[in-house]
Amino acid sequence: MTEQQRTYPPGVTCWINTDQPDVDAALEFYGGLFGWTFHDVMPADAPRRYVVGQLGGRDAAAVAGPRERGESREAAWNTYIAVDDVDATTERLVSLGATVVSPPAEAGRGGRTSVLTDPEGAEFRLWRARGMLGAQVANQPGAWNFSDLHTADPDAAADFYGRAFGWSLDDLGYATAIRVPGYGDHLESTIDPDIRTRQASAPDGFEDVIGSFGPLVDGEAPHWHVTFTVADRDEAASSVERLGGTVLSSGDDDWTRHALVRDPAGARFTISQFAPVEWD
Repeated sequence: MTEQQRTYPPGVTCWINTDQPDVDAALEFYGGLFGWTFHDVMPADAPRRYVVGQLGGRDAAAVAGPRERGESREAAWNTYIAVDDVDATTERLVSLGATVVSPPAEAGRGGRTSVLTDPEGAEFRLWRARGMLGAQVANQPGAWNFSDLHTADPDAAADFYGRAFGWSLDDLGYATAIRVPGYGDHLESTIDPDIRTRQASAPDGFEDVIGSFGPLVDGEAPHWHVTFTVADRDEAASSVERLGGTVLSSGDDDWTRHALVRDPAGARFTISQFAPVEWD
């Protein structure tokens, strides 16, 4: 792996964290499931905690929540999109129909961020990196794989996000793939040097896919959904239940063995084992 600049190109999903009502309980669950180690990045007297999970010494994701237990907070995973200018991008996205949840603000020495919802109400976050560059490990067991938008109106979502970030969108029939041309080059030169070898038989351009648009599931609200890579879907699913989570469903497709799961506080995410049957 080279030691080139490891920030993410603008328009690429770059970081994830989970809001939790009980940070310590979440650390026990995710540490046990993915093998993460953790370090607090907020001062000890801060009212909230922000704990970065690492895999092999590299930043994988974070857990955020109140320092004192008992504060009511809905558990959920959040997805960040890299931008060059949080303030200007926030203003432009509002003109396209987005709504500001939290205006642009400094996130300590890590960077600058804002929180918005798209026209359908799905929340996402912008990130201009400084000290915290984004996920520094991906596409390997225990690490983030990608984020998908679950939407009731994929055409409207394609229009908004295409104008917002310049994404290339490919209709796969069952979902709409999101591509950022050149993203595969970034991954290969930074955090995933084996991506083209692993995906040698994949369709052209697959290495540039950052996620997809998919349908809503079981009456859920539109949201950005997070998927993690695991070595073995069944073993990981058993670990979810052993650690107090719930397996909601599981299935296989041509490329993965996956399961939709819920952590003990209620945050949903997917675990996915890369197991391609045959690439066309």
